[in-house]
Amino acid sequence: MASIADISLSAAINLLSALAFLVAFAVLRLQPFNDRVYFPKWYLKGIRGSPTGSTAVKKFVNLDFRTYIRFLNWMPAALHMPEPELIDHAGLDSAVFIRIYLLGLKIFAPITLLAFAVLVPVNLTGNTLEEQGAKNLTYSDIDKISISNIPFGSDRFWAHIAMSYVFSCWTCYSLYKEYKNVAAMRLRFLAAESRRPDQFSVLVRNVPPDPDESVTEHIEHFFCVNHPNHYLMHQVVYNANKLAAIVAQKKALQNWFIYYQNKYERNPSRRPTTRTGFMGLLGTKVDAIDHYTESIDTLSKEEAAERESVVNNPDAIMPAAFVSFKTRWGAVVCSQTQQTSDPTIWLTEWAPEPRDVFWENLAIPYFELNMRRLVMTVALFFLTFCFMVPIAFVQSLANIESIIKVFPFLKPVIQEPSIKSLVQGFLPGIALKIFLAVLPKILMAMSKIEGFTSLSSLDRRSASKYYLFILINVFLGSVITGTAFQQLQQFLNQTSADFTKTVGSTIPMKATFFITYIMVDGWAGIAAEVLRLVPLITFHLKNAFLVKTEQDREMAMDPGSLDFATSEPRIQLYFMLGQVYAPVTPFLLPFIVIFFGFAYLIFRHQIINVYNQQYESGGSFWPDVHGRVVMGLIISQILLMGLLSTRGTETSTLVLIAQPILTFWFHRYCKGLFESAFVKFPLQEAMVKDTLERAVEPNLNLRVYLQNAYLHPVFQDNDFEKPAVVDDEEDNPLIKTTRPTRRVGKSESETGGC
Repeated sequence: MASIADISLSAAINLLSALAFLVAFAVLRLQPFNDRVYFPKWYLKGIRGSPTGSTAVKKFVNLDFRTYIRFLNWMPAALHMPEPELIDHAGLDSAVFIRIYLLGLKIFAPITLLAFAVLVPVNLTGNTLEEQGAKNLTYSDIDKISISNIPFGSDRFWAHIAMSYVFSCWTCYSLYKEYKNVAAMRLRFLAAESRRPDQFSVLVRNVPPDPDESVTEHIEHFFCVNHPNHYLMHQVVYNANKLAAIVAQKKALQNWFIYYQNKYERNPSRRPTTRTGFMGLLGTKVDAIDHYTESIDTLSKEEAAERESVVNNPDAIMPAAFVSFKTRWGAVVCSQTQQTSDPTIWLTEWAPEPRDVFWENLAIPYFELNMRRLVMTVALFFLTFCFMVPIAFVQSLANIESIIKVFPFLKPVIQEPSIKSLVQGFLPGIALKIFLAVLPKILMAMSKIEGFTSLSSLDRRSASKYYLFILINVFLGSVITGTAFQQLQQFLNQTSADFTKTVGSTIPMKATFFITYIMVDGWAGIAAEVLRLVPLITFHLKNAFLVKTEQDREMAMDPGSLDFATSEPRIQLYFMLGQVYAPVTPFLLPFIVIFFGFAYLIFRHQIINVYNQQYESGGSFWPDVHGRVVMGLIISQILLMGLLSTRGTETSTLVLIAQPILTFWFHRYCKGLFESAFVKFPLQEAMVKDTLERAVEPNLNLRVYLQNAYLHPVFQDNDFEKPAVVDDEEDNPLIKTTRPTRRVGKSESETGGC
């Protein structure tokens, strides 16, 4: 069990690591040759240019020593930009994302002060653990200021019950205010947003087959009949996945061709060579430039043949399309209404913005989606619960006794005080962080298999999976299996009455493990984020071997976007830890507060200077954030209720049972009050924007604006024959169709037969 000395050593290691990362960042960011690594967003916006110097040295190294004195000026600069300007600069998604950290500060800073003022004195004077020391119960100094130090059946537990209600009320109040603010920010953002293709477009899926019309003709006919005054045009979805794979493969070969060509230009006396086998390491040795030239020519021919096949093959057209309307009002009506009496066909939803479309999944037949999601749900179940075994093993090895039992020859080394403190205060957090590093890619692949059609929905779905995994394996798995492994010998030798008391005392003791994890992941890990060591090395390697043009340099410095699918669930773990341990082990709370404050500073700097959002969803993920914080709060309330029931306070169950019920009611109340702002767009706002646009731009040609907006990227730079569109200037009540004319009787015509 980690003691305060162990925690202090871990804190020192992580603080020194964080300080080293920050100092390295402060120095590296000042060097001109690193400018594109630490300020890529300004380059992509065209605001910043490459640093110039009077000498060759000054182009690479900053010789102005006055700037080194002010090396920490990036911190106030990160906080200086006001939120409206931040939204204009980085987008609403980025601004809302960092508000998650701000919400954590708002919730846990007051709770920390209150917990230390009320609960720490109550716990510290309990003296229960010292009295039980003769029974060989494992505990540390940290546990003396936790709920474990309260005597069995003591009236002191009423302080924890009262504080639990206070903490829950404050959390719900903060959540309500934040939900209200974010919903208002979203509505203001959508009202003030400039014209975008997705405002006029909907995604139509599961178009039913028609024996007389092609998919393109059928879609045009349907919307001309059912939306005669608003339909403008449409773009059918092509199954171009194979073509996209060929284009991607060709692009990769072109990068290698450029690399070897640059290498040859630097040393013309020697032709570069490569091997034709695995990764250029195996196979026959050949001339690299000739090899890649031939490979690119071959792929170019395959690309042309596949492109012609996609365009001319009717089977390549999927029963889906992006349908555009003359007004935002028309798009709102179509996206938020059922199109036919059959709810399984002509399914409409808001079209994601063009940058947000995940083209690969648009080719999945709609009827496959439910089966795919069922299979992935089962796979997630087995992935989650099967991984509890290795996590339990890792956690069991993260303490001295277990390591000695498995590796007895290490006993003389591990018993050294400095090594012992390092193992107990540092190893558990490192082990868990390494284990979780590979998980997000697996979960993202599962979400892609499920068939979601936008990058934002993929991120949200992957975040939900990751949160579930963290909840079950990291939190519950660490608490349950960790406690059981540590106290197993004591449990086996105790009576049932003593066993109940021991359970109540040992569950809070796992807080020491989470403290080490917070310091490793939340302190040193966040500091490593701002250093960007991997992108720094990658950029200079690409710049040295692949960059030939300014466009190549922009691609080499591409910083990517915030990884919402990974970052948000990790933040939720900190929310849950704070909520669970606030009334149990308040000593953990300052570590949580430091994390939220430090992360808010770092990520505000990153979204201002580094990350370039891949898409803009208008903060549509906030209902998920709110729901997961509420879920963590309910879990903490149930765990506290179970903990106190083992501590001889049976009446506490009756008092605390109202908490999760009231919290769930609060969640339903907020959901009904605010969630519609994130899933629907008001008709009134759409009409206002349409009216204003007609007044300001009366001659706007919307068809030209939308013509290529939803054309598959592989066709963007090529001549592509667009399907015919309806001429909106014709006032013809008859809709063109290729269906054969049928004669109908009087009774059929009167009932609307066609």
